[in-house]
Amino acid sequence: MSAMDDQDYESVLLVIRECYVYKVPPMVSSRGHRAADWGNVDAPLWRGRLRVIAQGKKCFIRLEDGQTGELFAVCPYEENKGCVESVTDSSRYFVLKIEDQGRHAFIGLGFLDRSHAFDFNVALQDHFKHIKAEEKAAELKKTGAQQPKLDFSLKEGQTLNLTIAGGSGAGSARRERPPRPAASEDGALPPLLPPPPPPGKRQS
Repeated sequence: MSAMDDQDYESVLLVIRECYVYKVPPMVSSRGHRAADWGNVDAPLWRGRLRVIAQGKKCFIRLEDGQTGELFAVCPYEENKGCVESVTDSSRYFVLKIEDQGRHAFIGLGFLDRSHAFDFNVALQDHFKHIKAEEKAAELKKTGAQQPKLDFSLKEGQTLNLTIAGGSGAGSARRERPPRPAASEDGALPPLLPPPPPPGKRQS
């Protein structure tokens, strides 16, 4: 194990308390594996607990004894490498490629509930989606750091002119006075209108 592996902590992505392991016969069709070819699925080769573990960018499927935690088999999962294959005749069964001291073999994996099979698929997919999102964010950060920063500060002697919409100069804010009434020919202003009569009294 490398120094980088030593620094990567393990994260449990999924725990399914009961799963089943079957012996997988040689595939008889190029269309894929069928759970019906495994014999009696009610009599599994082994039953126990499944855990999906993430360690850094790596992902492992561990089959363990539900009581003691003793390891039965481990499947190092790599995306698009044929480590986990769905069977063609059921959504609850899979074929795992397990490894042991450099050797590998194929075993059948089954779940009692379809929701467990769904959660198993989602846990594997989400792990690699998270890895890809982290790699993309790191690449964007690296690209942004390499771009020169723009300087918007005013240099010595530079001025900043602002134009306010609807304005017409310094006097645009003054309130316009209403026009004065026109004077008569002798220069006198026209008489003002009388005030309205008090209530109850008619104007003569």
